[in-house]
Amino acid sequence: MTGPLLAADLVTLVRRGWDVDAATAVLDAHEIRRAELNERGGEQLREWADQIVPVFLAVTVDERCGAINRLLAVGASRPYLTTHDGLRPHLHFAPDAQDVVARVRAVTAGGLALFIVESDGARLGACQRDRCPVVYVDTSRNGRRSYCSARCGNYDAVRRHRAPVSRR
Repeated sequence: MTGPLLAADLVTLVRRGWDVDAATAVLDAHEIRRAELNERGGEQLREWADQIVPVFLAVTVDERCGAINRLLAVGASRPYLTTHDGLRPHLHFAPDAQDVVARVRAVTAGGLALFIVESDGARLGACQRDRCPVVYVDTSRNGRRSYCSARCGNYDAVRRHRAPVSRR
């Protein structure tokens, strides 16, 4: 699940305003090893996050699959199973020897592809609250999430309730 969640956090960071220190913190939060970013790496990662945006904004499954296929064309590597550091078996999408940006490209592209297969092409989205920059991976039971949080959903409901009713 690291790939889709990391992709969502990187896209949200782009939509909020990119910052290399914040990007490094996102990588650390997702336990991406050797996640130090220099200025060049930070710019490459921002460019990659820009390319991920259409995955979360896609309206149809075909659009979403096309966006992920474009990511796979650039970021895919040969996946392999590993059990390093006493962890249970898990997939790595790129060799550890690659630089952090290449590894992030691989894990986000591969992770999003696997997630889309398992979720029938759905369960990714952008918060429907006006001007909210957050995108999300919908892990809810019914898969009908429209907001990044209950707070945004409630805020939007109150806004709609208070909006003047148009007369016909």
